[in-house]
Amino acid sequence: MTEYADMTLDELRLALAPEVGNSAVFDGWSDQAVEIAADMAGADPDVARLAYPGGAMDMIAAWIESVDAAMIASFSQEDLAKLPIRERIRTLVQFRLDAIAGQEEALRRATAIMAMPQNAAKSLKTGWNSADLMWRLAGDTATDYNHYTKRTILAGIYAATLAVFAEDDSEGKAETRAFLDRRIEGVMKFEKAKAKWLNPQGETFSLTRFLGRLRYPAN
Repeated sequence: MTEYADMTLDELRLALAPEVGNSAVFDGWSDQAVEIAADMAGADPDVARLAYPGGAMDMIAAWIESVDAAMIASFSQEDLAKLPIRERIRTLVQFRLDAIAGQEEALRRATAIMAMPQNAAKSLKTGWNSADLMWRLAGDTATDYNHYTKRTILAGIYAATLAVFAEDDSEGKAETRAFLDRRIEGVMKFEKAKAKWLNPQGETFSLTRFLGRLRYPAN
């Protein structure tokens, strides 16, 4: 049995977050959701409220961080390294989707709150952090501009996939899976094209040859 009474507020914040997410399906991201979650878990509701001093955004951020923590606990870089890079990313994103299955209404409400202008900075930081964790687990060690572009692109893919997931009522979320596959495939094609143009160890780029191909395309 979890001893919530012995936890710090930071520990309690994360420990209750999944249950708060369940409550938010019906009660929104509110104090009532926290109280119900605490009651269901056997924690003190009054103390639980103190764990989310920033209100709804604190609850949502903790919910996302709890998924981050579960993802880190479920995968190792060594295991993921056995997979092609696209499968590593697909596996990690799919894990996150599976982790919130059944909480689609909470996700819709969270998305609306995160989209508010006053929450934009925190929302971007939260999304960036999740993308960064996925890339680190996937074994990415880039420190140049690729470090930022990879995370920006993945954060965008993940956000778009969440939007599809929230409204997807197909069997086994088939539409979401197909959407994710298309987005990842698109990024892989882009990366291959970028490498062909920018890789200094690969084929040397010739402006003359490129313009010649535009004028006289190969049959």
